[in-house]
Amino acid sequence: MSLPALYKWCEEQAEKFKAYICDTGEFLDESLKKGKKVILEAQLGAMRDIDYGIFPYTSSSSTIAAYAPIGAGIPAHVPDHVVGVLKAYSTCVGAGPFVAETAMPQSWLDMLRRLGGEYGAATGRPRRVGPVDIPASRYGLKCQNADKIALTKLDVLSAFTEIPVITGYRYGDQMTDRFDPGCDLEKYEPVVETIPGWQQSISKCRTWEELPDNAKAYIALLEKLLDHEIQFVSVGAKRDEYLLKGSWI
Repeated sequence: MSLPALYKWCEEQAEKFKAYICDTGEFLDESLKKGKKVILEAQLGAMRDIDYGIFPYTSSSSTIAAYAPIGAGIPAHVPDHVVGVLKAYSTCVGAGPFVAETAMPQSWLDMLRRLGGEYGAATGRPRRVGPVDIPASRYGLKCQNADKIALTKLDVLSAFTEIPVITGYRYGDQMTDRFDPGCDLEKYEPVVETIPGWQQSISKCRTWEELPDNAKAYIALLEKLLDHEIQFVSVGAKRDEYLLKGSWI
């Protein structure tokens, strides 16, 4: 690779993209004034937010929905519909407190990681996993001001006879169902309840009615504990492997 060759390649790529380069803030602002819908997709979750996450194990910026218009160049606008993306179980990348991974035996965690393919896309490093954590999820939904939930990877739980749910924490002789990133989370012990699993494939389900009763019961329990409607349910890794449970908006 030489500098002239690299420069020539850059010129060729620039020619393909130059028609799409503009002041994106102005473009989005004009679109909204015309009544068009703008969808902003986030990366990372509330626990990695510089202000509301588990410091110092955070990103260097804000990862919550309220910041999305600012980052997109339309700071005068406020999101009017926020879908919180929530896995059917808990995962964590990197260091820091993660109460969920202490909730179950290592063999259970290893099985969940394997079934969910929870390994870094680039590094192959195993992700930390655990059951769904209700207090932490409630906190994340609150930070995001989410009004609906997209529940992903429900199919991963299909192999388990029982599905554990973290409903609270024990700290010494005290119990709490509140998540506080400023507390000494490494000393928290999870309080776990279990419900029956469904132990059958759900990857072909495309309607709510097709789901097994125990899968419906798990979703209904999450909705009750999180006080949020689950709008989408992912039942596989492919684009069409999901079902729409609630209304679109």
